Amino acid sequence: MLNSILKNRYSLFISFIIFFLSTSFIIRSILLIFSVAKAGFTIFNILEIYSKGLIYDLGVSIYLSAVFACYLFLLPQKFNGSLFNKISTYFIMFLMVMVTLFSFFAELTFWQEFESRFNFIAVDYLIYTYEVVNNINESYPLPILIGSVIGLTLLVLFIFKKFNSFSISFNSETRFKTRFLAFLTTIVLLFIYSFLINNSWADTGENRYKNELAKAGVYSFFSAFKNNELNYQEFYSLLNNDEAFKDIKSQLNIIEEESGKAKSIYHYIKSTNIEQQPNVIMVTIESFSADFMRHFGNTQNITPNLDELADSSILFTNMFATGTRTVRGMEALTLAIPPTPGSSIVRRPNNSHLFTIGSVFENKGYQSTFFYGGDGYFDNMNQYFSGNGYDIVDRGRNLTVGDQYETHRTIIKDEDVTFENAWGISDGDLYNQVVKDADEKYKHHQKFYDFVMTTSNHRPFTYPSKKIDLPSGSGREGAVKYTDFAIGEFIQKIKNKPWFKNTVIIFIADHCASSAGKNEIDISKYHIPCIVYNLKSTTTKTITQMSSQIDLYPTLFDLLGWSYNSNFYGLNVLDKNYSPRIILGTYQKLAYMKKDSLVILSPQRKVETYIYNKENNEQQPINFPKPIINHAISNYQTAYDLFKNDGLKYINLK
Repeated sequence: MLNSILKNRYSLFISFIIFFLSTSFIIRSILLIFSVAKAGFTIFNILEIYSKGLIYDLGVSIYLSAVFACYLFLLPQKFNGSLFNKISTYFIMFLMVMVTLFSFFAELTFWQEFESRFNFIAVDYLIYTYEVVNNINESYPLPILIGSVIGLTLLVLFIFKKFNSFSISFNSETRFKTRFLAFLTTIVLLFIYSFLINNSWADTGENRYKNELAKAGVYSFFSAFKNNELNYQEFYSLLNNDEAFKDIKSQLNIIEEESGKAKSIYHYIKSTNIEQQPNVIMVTIESFSADFMRHFGNTQNITPNLDELADSSILFTNMFATGTRTVRGMEALTLAIPPTPGSSIVRRPNNSHLFTIGSVFENKGYQSTFFYGGDGYFDNMNQYFSGNGYDIVDRGRNLTVGDQYETHRTIIKDEDVTFENAWGISDGDLYNQVVKDADEKYKHHQKFYDFVMTTSNHRPFTYPSKKIDLPSGSGREGAVKYTDFAIGEFIQKIKNKPWFKNTVIIFIADHCASSAGKNEIDISKYHIPCIVYNLKSTTTKTITQMSSQIDLYPTLFDLLGWSYNSNFYGLNVLDKNYSPRIILGTYQKLAYMKKDSLVILSPQRKVETYIYNKENNEQQPINFPKPIINHAISNYQTAYDLFKNDGLKYINLK
């Protein structure tokens, strides 16, 4: 039987399956070696990784070879040895093997960056080919890479030929019945993998590395593509909607009568402090973990300027990002809202005219501007910020005639750029744009609020030469040190400006450099620094309470003595009634932690509860009382409801 399978036109089909499974085994083993020191695998973990991995790999190999299987079924026997079939077969096999090898290379590089199989980030990267292709080109020798993939592809085809797979296929007599059974088997397997074997099947137990290693990259990619946006109502644990809103209002200290509507969190916040109206520049630092700084235990001395600023500023020592992507940080810092499942609101339809942090500044007479050193079309940034009242300053390399943001958009000119890579201009060049804009607004007596998004601390980790003592492109440490250098240079430059004395500068990360850890949601990988510098009323203060990224502006507004309308989930951390809690998540898993009680919500209405040990960064399963679980659910359920039903719109708040 085996001989009849191998010695017919399906010999190449079988050879490809064997090649794919063997290569995937090698890739999985390499990733396992990369992770073994961090994950603490048991022998049973390893057995599960390889057994489940084999099942996923078989599915991917069937998907990749399905077209070839269909071709083999439909090709009449009389054409089997024809020149047409030989050319077609070589071409199809070349594509199949090349795609396989390229996907494996991509998996290795993706794991190096995110310690994960392909996920939503990989799906997003396909959309923004300019940045991604140039990033690859600047991070790796692209001609050598492409040449190597093609060379390896030809080597694999040579091996197939050496083992007579091609000649057996071309010279075989394969009856229609055999072809039909092979085709039917392929269809059945495709059905099983498409509808019965989910990517979440690998997500068992608490060891995230084990779960990710068991998966297959291509399988994970299409799973992420399929689940780009999740309906909270359909997939997650629910409360009665009235109960959910009642619970969230209690958490936000909202008096029922103040919110106007039952399904609303709109309320008025009154400050008892003396009001100040300084300019505000918020620098959102790309991929900047708290543990890069000396204040949080780093001994490499790569952030001397930020550490010095932290000593003379308001420093949040226990703040956590809401997500693992820049757009999640933007969402948190503009809307002060929990991360709803799927894509960030920044990238979703119907995300304009929302009540944002910029709305509060606008009501106080400020002009809000979004600064980005790259192209703001990336991740839908320009559409989002422009649609919510911000002016745009970006690189504009992809500016088109009639661009809808052109009337409120300033393009950074070539002559103002001294260094640029795939993601954008250097931080130093970007800060020069911020200073130039501030000078102009000060000249016209215009108060300003700036949202500045940096790019230098991002692969390929390149930056202007001769600025620091680490060579450009040498790695993350160099990028962090240059990021810090540019901040120090920026502060020195603005100290002599007439508007400096009345300007608050905030430094905060959009997310950490890496979110990967042993657990699916690793709390320590969301810890970010936040520094509020040059605030007149409170020059130096350390805020140690556990807080969320969404709490920055409610706390700042209180320090500024502002009374304002609010539609935010963020809280004033300095309020005597503040109860420490953080809200964070991935695309599918949503977390809420109150003190050390951690609740994780997942699709299929799954609820997990843990006690979090910060010292050991461990999550111990435990049963919680219902109120804590309800707090978690009400945050996410109401946030999703408000966005979907226009409850976050600015027009609804008048």
